[in-house]
Amino acid sequence: MILPDLAEFATVLPVNRAIAGLDLGEKTIGVAISDLRRQVATPAEVIRREKFTLDAGRLLALMEARGVAGLILGLPLNMDGSEGPRVQSTRAFARNLERLSPLPITFWDERLSTVAAERALLEADTSRKRRKEVIDAVAAGYILQGALDRLAHMGREDQREG
Repeated sequence: MILPDLAEFATVLPVNRAIAGLDLGEKTIGVAISDLRRQVATPAEVIRREKFTLDAGRLLALMEARGVAGLILGLPLNMDGSEGPRVQSTRAFARNLERLSPLPITFWDERLSTVAAERALLEADTSRKRRKEVIDAVAAGYILQGALDRLAHMGREDQREG
């Protein structure tokens, strides 16, 4: 089920289950997974893309093994906020994945996540070879952490209202 609104996504998630963030590239899918309390995003792995059915099979097997309750896909908006071909590709991936899995899916603006990931890896003095291997998972971590922070903020707003 695709839920375009993060607040709506939050309402269907069971408590104490991890969620995953995905950075969909043309050649790879970066995967990050949260802790059970959904406070910290950790880069998990990079899936080399082949064809959708194989990619989805590997992804869903990983989600099941890690007990993931929902997916947040990075939405590669243009810098002016408009949607280009990469956004259409991400939405198509979500629609195709929705047919194979009951996991709720939502989107998170991923602008500059790869830039931030690259900067963090450079600051950590990561070798060029290692950066190339992990950049997509680290970018997925930035996507997921942004969404986790927003979810936590929404929870605090709900507590103040109640």
